[in-house]
Amino acid sequence: MGGIENIRQEPEQEADFDALIKAANDASTFLKALGHDGRLMILCYLMSGPKSVTELENLLSSRQAVVSQQLARLRHEGLVSARRDGQTIFYSILDPKVVDLLVVLKKLFGTDC
Repeated sequence: MGGIENIRQEPEQEADFDALIKAANDASTFLKALGHDGRLMILCYLMSGPKSVTELENLLSSRQAVVSQQLARLRHEGLVSARRDGQTIFYSILDPKVVDLLVVLKKLFGTDC
């Protein structure tokens, strides 16, 4: 990360500053995972409950490969979980911060997930 680690702190402030750096890095990683319109739309649809890849394909009017790629990124980041039922895999929101952020986005942008 550029600049934030280079700021000098007094020794008693170092622990707080290190915690701030970690929180900033965690928030940045979280926001990057959401920083794609396709992933954001998937999460909006998952707000109403688990969905299969096929359901998400239809809702997004997108190809299976594209939906699966975005779901893989969301799984990698720990934001969604997958549950297999026979041949079908259902995805759901795993991280409660996702729901919290989508609620805030709804307030800010007036959209409903």
